[in-house]
Amino acid sequence: MDIIRVHVKFKGYVQGVGFRYTALHTANMYRLTGWVKNEWDGSVTAEAQGTRSDIDAWIAGVKKGTYIDVMDMTMATIPIDEDERSFQIKY
Repeated sequence: MDIIRVHVKFKGYVQGVGFRYTALHTANMYRLTGWVKNEWDGSVTAEAQGTRSDIDAWIAGVKKGTYIDVMDMTMATIPIDEDERSFQIKY
């Protein structure tokens, strides 16, 4: 069970539609750590840490959120954060 961390940028109808709360709830379902944050350009960025299959399930779950419409997404693997213990919304 290899743990990875990804940095993800979501574009589309992702602000003002409960995206961050959906990301938080879904991350907690899969026991991921990380964060999610709205950006000034209307996108949402997030970092998630867990197994590849749990991260893939998290992304799929977020995309199924009510009113959420992800039109573009970029993802990159980044170094893990050994000290992180939860998933949170950043403001």
